[in-house]
Amino acid sequence: MPDEHADVVVVGAGPAGASTACWLADQGLSVALLEKGTFPRDKVCGDGLTPRATKQLLRLGIDVSPEAGWLHNKGLRVYGGRAEPFELPWPTLGEFPSFGLVRKRADFDQLLADHAVAKGATLYQQANVTGAIVDQRTDRVTGVTTKDGRSFSAPIVVAADGNSSPVAKSLGLLKNARRPMGVACRTYFTSPRHDDDWMESWLELWDGKPGESNLLPGYGWIFGMGDGTCNVGLGTVASTAKSQKLNYRGLLQTWLANTPSEWGFSPDNQVGPISSAALPMAFNRKPAYTRGLVLVGDSGGMVSPFNGEGIPYAMEAGEAAAEAIVRAHAEGVGSAAAEKALHSYPARLSAEWGGYFRLGQVFVNLIEHPQVMRLCTRYGLPRPVLMRFTIKLLAHLYDTKDGDWMDRVIHALSRAVPAA
Repeated sequence: MPDEHADVVVVGAGPAGASTACWLADQGLSVALLEKGTFPRDKVCGDGLTPRATKQLLRLGIDVSPEAGWLHNKGLRVYGGRAEPFELPWPTLGEFPSFGLVRKRADFDQLLADHAVAKGATLYQQANVTGAIVDQRTDRVTGVTTKDGRSFSAPIVVAADGNSSPVAKSLGLLKNARRPMGVACRTYFTSPRHDDDWMESWLELWDGKPGESNLLPGYGWIFGMGDGTCNVGLGTVASTAKSQKLNYRGLLQTWLANTPSEWGFSPDNQVGPISSAALPMAFNRKPAYTRGLVLVGDSGGMVSPFNGEGIPYAMEAGEAAAEAIVRAHAEGVGSAAAEKALHSYPARLSAEWGGYFRLGQVFVNLIEHPQVMRLCTRYGLPRPVLMRFTIKLLAHLYDTKDGDWMDRVIHALSRAVPAA
């Protein structure tokens, strides 16, 4: 007999799993939300959220006011092509808010998990899941086992267990090494820039004096946390997972050594180690539903190739997965109608993001070449109209209905190309 039984077992209590659990519990299903660690626990992240993620938090009913501990930002400050930066406000749209947010992941993840519990989900911490349980008669997933010998059963299991996804791997669902793979590393510094209300991106990283040294691959960021510290990091992306062979910590240290001394990004002001994590992109593990198992977030490679952002897609996928699962339970899990409902989930993801992610793969192929990146920053950034278009494209922020000409062009392009 299983240690616990629920309508749905959700493995992983990060943004993907917690959001899925919120929506499922809100619809009255019993949810076992399994987390291998213990809250509060940290994750490698830039801690900055674009308006796309802000929208999902608002949909969940999360209070994102400054009084509730959130730092608001109004757009991107971009360095590249010249000494002075460019400031690009978030677009004003009908489908998305006009502001982004900043919050440390340790706090952010616990807040979402607590919200799921408040909706009715049961959170099990220190539940390190090792793989799926498969009914040999039906060949369907019926639960999961943990490292300490416990088992949790449910007619549907959600794998929101990250890039490595032991649950997906136990079913033989492996990552596609031909899809883009990003890597991000970051640390914190005490800095006078901690209360900045812009998210800052550096598109040109030099190993010496700007314009007179070697251009490093990737891009950097500086996000003020509002608490006396800045999250400072560097991200790179490669067109295939196999081509990631860079010393990311070394790249970060080389870049920061050339920032102004008054910013405080020196070893004396560093808070904590430099940590890194992989960013699985463009649906690098498929299918997102099979045999009673649903993939949400990094387990299904739901990170944007354009900017390495994963949280909004994890949360959007969680809502879409919950909608399909609720329908399946209403139809009777295992019936033909229930399977039709569950298969609608990957079809929906492909329809909504597939073309956009494919465009992102083309983008990655281009920016892997430093000379292309240099041309883009030097000749593209000074053109305001082009940059407004670019920020909409890279941040996936455009109206799909009643938008301006930029929105219509991006939407048309994402519909015209084959889905990733």
